[in-house]
Amino acid sequence: MTAYPLTALATLLAIIVFGVFGAVVTMARGKYGVVAPAISGHPDFERRFRVHVNTMEQLVMLLPVLWLCGIWVGDAWAGLGGLVWCLGRIIYAWGYYRDAGKREIGFYVTSTPFVAMLVADLAAIVIHWT
Repeated sequence: MTAYPLTALATLLAIIVFGVFGAVVTMARGKYGVVAPAISGHPDFERRFRVHVNTMEQLVMLLPVLWLCGIWVGDAWAGLGGLVWCLGRIIYAWGYYRDAGKREIGFYVTSTPFVAMLVADLAAIVIHWT
């Protein structure tokens, strides 16, 4: 069995980041009086909610690309890509929490390793296949 410890660690870190963002939403519900199942109300709550949902949308795409990178490109590359992705999501959240217009840097930091791993996955598979 081949082990992918850095890919696995990056996966767990991404899940932890997502979970923390969920906890932030829960705390914001109490602070701003937004009772579930409502998803709108105070703008500060809505920004926190959007960070959580946007992260879920990104996570669905990240996980297969991350694991394919670990398998086809290398565990260290996948681990690094996953770590940078997590840092990007944190930067994204900090910016978005302050002002929705300040999320771009985090978006780019998140997107860069995702696109790099996707391209590397495709290249590795094509090279292996030919």
